[in-house]
Amino acid sequence: MPQPGTADERKLAHARVQFLTAERVDPRDVRDTILASWWRSHRKKVAADHIELPYVRNPDLELPLARSATPILRRLSEQLDGQAISVILTDPAGVVLERLTGDGDLHRHLDGINLAPGFSYAEEFVGTNGIGTALEGGRPMHVFGHEHYAEDLEDLACAGVPIQHPITGKTVGAVDLTCWRRDAGPLMIALAKTTADQIRQALLVDSGVRELELFQAYLQACRRTTGMVLALNNDVVIMNDPARHLLDPGDQSVLLERASEALAGGHRAPVVVELPTGETARISCRPVERHNQVTGGIVHVTLIRPDEEPATAPRPRKLLPELAGTAPAWLRCCQEVDRAFGAREWLLLSGEPGTGKLALARAVQHRHHPDRRIHVVDAGTPDAVPRVVAELRERSTVVITHLDRLPDPHPLVELLAEHRKTRWVAATHTGAIAPELAQCFGRTVEVPPLRHHIEDLRELVPLFLARLSHGTGLTCAHDAMQLLTRSTWPGNAAQLYQVLRQIVQNRRRTGVITPDDLPPDYHAVSRRLLSQLESMERDAIVRSLLANHGNKKRAAEALGMSRATIYRKIHDYGILAPRGS
Repeated sequence: MPQPGTADERKLAHARVQFLTAERVDPRDVRDTILASWWRSHRKKVAADHIELPYVRNPDLELPLARSATPILRRLSEQLDGQAISVILTDPAGVVLERLTGDGDLHRHLDGINLAPGFSYAEEFVGTNGIGTALEGGRPMHVFGHEHYAEDLEDLACAGVPIQHPITGKTVGAVDLTCWRRDAGPLMIALAKTTADQIRQALLVDSGVRELELFQAYLQACRRTTGMVLALNNDVVIMNDPARHLLDPGDQSVLLERASEALAGGHRAPVVVELPTGETARISCRPVERHNQVTGGIVHVTLIRPDEEPATAPRPRKLLPELAGTAPAWLRCCQEVDRAFGAREWLLLSGEPGTGKLALARAVQHRHHPDRRIHVVDAGTPDAVPRVVAELRERSTVVITHLDRLPDPHPLVELLAEHRKTRWVAATHTGAIAPELAQCFGRTVEVPPLRHHIEDLRELVPLFLARLSHGTGLTCAHDAMQLLTRSTWPGNAAQLYQVLRQIVQNRRRTGVITPDDLPPDYHAVSRRLLSQLESMERDAIVRSLLANHGNKKRAAEALGMSRATIYRKIHDYGILAPRGS
């Protein structure tokens, strides 16, 4: 590592300036891993001259990682007492969960750069640093002085190590040691690695006990019934043979989500679930506890016959009738937005593009004040702030969309601070926004992506078709609906609307939409990102299968390939072939 004041450090500082001013950098002056991180930071448009980080008000300190790591980190901090070294734990998104610092000057400095609980030090927000770059690369990383992308970090040295869960192998967080650049030594990264290993071992011990208790409860439940039984916690899902054989994979996913919500909410009464395949199931959940904390649960599943009346759980009532969806995740989101409006709390709606953030704000406004208009201002337009000024002066209900596209947040922050008595202000965003802008809003609601309430697609499709077909009675066949529910819908409800719009415009305006009417990529469940050539081949196979009514031999002959090849391609591309011979 370059020592303070040495020629190597001066070369590194010069190389950083060259990089930031778009000059050629001599690769001998910068480590390959650091230069690669600088380029990632540059492509993500990370600011080098200041730090703006997203903030989580209440980071989850009840995570298994935090419970297992805290005693280890405190022992290490006690051993380092009196030394200017900070011990830091983060979640997998780089959000700081805990920071232990024994030196007052270093403590105040870290506060000044927001290296503190609740702030994310992911590489996409702060550039090259020990935490974010270790998480990005999935391996231990030390970053010293001028190797940091942001100039506010140049006086520091840090060594970060990702923490992988010992059972699932997933990255669950990172441990980081940060000190002054002048005090950095080669043992920092070794100490961080040792600490990460100790945390992994603690996670293994804790997970082993929890998994064993869950497995014992599962075996007990299986001995008492011949029906479908599932067991689950944050890391493990177990299901017996009846559940595997009788439940479609899409149905399994929905049941597991609903069971997780019931266990987390402490619901003991049976829950009726509408499944993507059209089946209806009743689930009963029993928690498995350890030290008075729910660590998992046992789920009994019963399919309900069409002639059986599910009297145990009435269908959820829609809070916002003009919006489709009754899944718990969606209803909970609607309730939070409605409460914010009722309490006159300014609201921040976050989530992926196309999830329905603006539609939610409109529906809540209409529910409470159907006679009043709602004014929408796109923060990405040049005249956004003057338009917000005009609407606020009229005491209108204002929704500011695409808040993450605002070039400079400060004028809007000052403006919002002056209009606290406005009836209601909401804003939407998909990317990171400045912390001071987020603090203008009293409540933040995360709008769930469609894949997290996929069962609502059965209500969304008829709603969208009614709008698009202008009352011609166009409907969707059961097998076509099954194909739609198997998609992950990365563009969410907006993507679903566009797909249906293309079908109505180009394929069918009346009658019933069948699988033949769907685009070829909705006949497959993608296991990986396909190249353009692979996508074309997949689409050709789908069209041939449809033209030959699912007969793979005839489809292969039509394409000039062997039957063995088409079977392999169907599997590789995840094609859901039509029923046939």
